[in-house]
Amino acid sequence: MGQISEIRINSQITIPKHIMEKLSLQKGDKVEFDIKGDSIIVKPVLIIDKAQSWFWTKKWQEAEKEADEDMRAGRVKTFDNADNLMKALEE
Repeated sequence: MGQISEIRINSQITIPKHIMEKLSLQKGDKVEFDIKGDSIIVKPVLIIDKAQSWFWTKKWQEAEKEADEDMRAGRVKTFDNADNLMKALEE
């Protein structure tokens, strides 16, 4: 059985410290509440600023994974300056 918390004024509850630590939750983090049968499901959520949402698209994340794989495999080039980079791109 889990730890019991009391519902306080304004419907507030305390998330036990060991759960906060295990899930790396901090004051100000957001959580989502859902109902499943007669249970309350509480899960951490990350709210992404709309201006940054492009980064989390499926297409972009696939490209990020591909880039990570290329770096791990050594399929990358480095340049000392922008001119050398531009020359390599033109080739």
